Amino acid sequence: ASLKQDKPRALVQMATGSGKTFTAITASYRLLREPVSANRILFLVDTKNLGEQAEQEFMSFVPNDDNRKFTELYTVQRLKNQYIAKDAQVCISTIQRMYSILKDEPLDESLEEQNPEEQYTKPKDPLPVVYNEKIPPEFFDIIIIDECHRGGAKNESNWHKIMEYFDSAVQLGMTATPRRD
Repeated sequence: ASLKQDKPRALVQMATGSGKTFTAITASYRLLREPVSANRILFLVDTKNLGEQAEQEFMSFVPNDDNRKFTELYTVQRLKNQYIAKDAQVCISTIQRMYSILKDEPLDESLEEQNPEEQYTKPKDPLPVVYNEKIPPEFFDIIIIDECHRGGAKNESNWHKIMEYFDSAVQLGMTATPRRD
């Protein structure tokens, strides 16, 4: 409904264990299937474990109208380094990884193990994200933010810096526990 109304942000609130990732994958499939909807989707998580789980769900998803798996129809890449494949239609990334890619800086992989909002080593003020010619702001059409209540709405967070950078992308937040901000 939000997309039809040309609203750039939407929130999906579902109980824990009720299929938020399945819903996000179904939405991704439908958006990629329609040529005018989306060409590239960023599935943003806050821990490596959630990224691995999402990747497994994308790999096992079979849509109702096709007998092939999602990954046989579309290219899914879980980002494990600074490289983003040009043909990737779905990129699964931790916020830490995407932030480091945009900053064009290496990432200490241990930082992907824990929610950035709970890390002791996080800077008080995230550095601004500047233009990266390898990944321009219009690179992603849709950003699906898993567990968005953990920091996606805070103006001072790295999550928010990513949302600001990809400002032309439609943002779909997924959570079981929404917050006012």
